[in-house]
Amino acid sequence: MESYKIGAVEYGAVTGIEDYGIFLAFDSDYTGLIHISELSEHFVKNVSDYARIGDIIPCVILEVDIKNKKLKCSIKNTDYALEKESNINHGFAPLRNQLPIWMDKKLKELE
Repeated sequence: MESYKIGAVEYGAVTGIEDYGIFLAFDSDYTGLIHISELSEHFVKNVSDYARIGDIIPCVILEVDIKNKKLKCSIKNTDYALEKESNINHGFAPLRNQLPIWMDKKLKELE
């Protein structure tokens, strides 16, 4: 592909995962990065919750560096990210879900 357009949705192959983001390959020339801040509106504990090496994922192009053939990408608010986030517990949700179980267990111990 000759040129990538800002705002376009493109598919990239995940080539690396680091604590700060996901690296992508788009074709033989262009590579990209989805910075951790562009994965979700929520706090991201594990970048690896969003992709695995070898996955082909859709992302929105935020910036194009033609000289260095690099793309800055995002998956925030995409269907792909929303699907991944549906399997991730954010904030206090895990505690809220577990609390009734703990209370029932404790009440049974006290009986």
